[in-house]
Amino acid sequence: MAIEFDIDRDVADIARRTADFVRDTVLRAEEDCHGDVHAGPEPLRRGLQEAARAAGVFAPHVPRRWGGLGLDLRGQAVVFEAAGYSLLGPLALNCAAPDEGNMHLLEAVATEEQNARFLAPLAAGEARSCFAMTEPSPGAGSDPRALATTAVRVPGGWRINGRKWFISGADGAAFAICMARTSGEPGDPGGATMFLVGADNPGMKVVRNIGTLDRGLFAGHSELAFDDCEVSDNAVLGEADKGFEYAQVRLGPARLTHCMRWLGVARRAQDIALDRAATRTAFGGPLAELGMVQQQLADSEIDIETSRAVLWRACWELDQGRPGAQHTSIAKTFVSEAVGRVVDRAVQICGALGISEDTPLAALYREVRPFRVYDGPSETHRWAIAKRAVRAARERGGVR
Repeated sequence: MAIEFDIDRDVADIARRTADFVRDTVLRAEEDCHGDVHAGPEPLRRGLQEAARAAGVFAPHVPRRWGGLGLDLRGQAVVFEAAGYSLLGPLALNCAAPDEGNMHLLEAVATEEQNARFLAPLAAGEARSCFAMTEPSPGAGSDPRALATTAVRVPGGWRINGRKWFISGADGAAFAICMARTSGEPGDPGGATMFLVGADNPGMKVVRNIGTLDRGLFAGHSELAFDDCEVSDNAVLGEADKGFEYAQVRLGPARLTHCMRWLGVARRAQDIALDRAATRTAFGGPLAELGMVQQQLADSEIDIETSRAVLWRACWELDQGRPGAQHTSIAKTFVSEAVGRVVDRAVQICGALGISEDTPLAALYREVRPFRVYDGPSETHRWAIAKRAVRAARERGGVR
């Protein structure tokens, strides 16, 4: 089986222009707000996206028919990593979560009418969105089958009732993709449906914005209430009762795009550590000549290169139309933990400077820790990886 890792010349050019744009424009904006965009502001987002459009790097993941650059996952991996060098880079390119994943889902599942209403403004940066699945206990979280929000049929449409929380980007979003149970009971493997709910619907409200460890995701994370929220039949995304199937269309690639963006963060942290090790003198010479520091730098290089290889392999599998659940779970688990290790080592190498606001490391450290929770915690992925491995071994006849 041949796996192609060659980078297309056009993709390499987009990545180079993205790196230049991030260095010359985005990093300055990040410094001005200290990477904290939980409260916006909207002019910052729009200004960065206009600058990205002028630089020719806007919406690299969006199909050309919707105004993007039309890159496949392997191309996205290269460009998103370059964008992720700044916490605001993905926001500037309009490839940040949750909008990036929602664009992919809409393009794959939505009708032409729905795409004209929802995808077109989202792809153009004229609107933001959110994906409302996670619920307070005992509702859906790491186990989506626990979905408790309900949608029942009413004349001409559906009535949604339930609570959602930790819904990224919900405050100020133009619409939500809400997952609700339309058949069965919490714990059943099926029976979920996705609904497109406009922000002007009086039955959907932002209850509160939740204070969290991270501060770099635009508009933060919110709790939503759906109280007798009525929507028409045209609000159903795809078909009723197929929501869990559609979720996999979104979540598999979304795990990988998270990895792409955070890999850029790791590369930046390592660059800071390398610069500090080469210039800081202690114990009679540069830190870089100390064996323990050399080991930390080497381990971070290994983590970055291994993460990139695992990620690209998973992207290749999906680009080929092959089943990618195992490879995306492996990539998400390894990269989320490796990125955390790289940033942690950078903080340690920089010492007191690393925990200060004189470098971005403290902010990066806050951002990467939740990555081990986003899109399924490491424990859930390890459970799934082991189950698939055992099942494959049984199919080969190697386990009895």
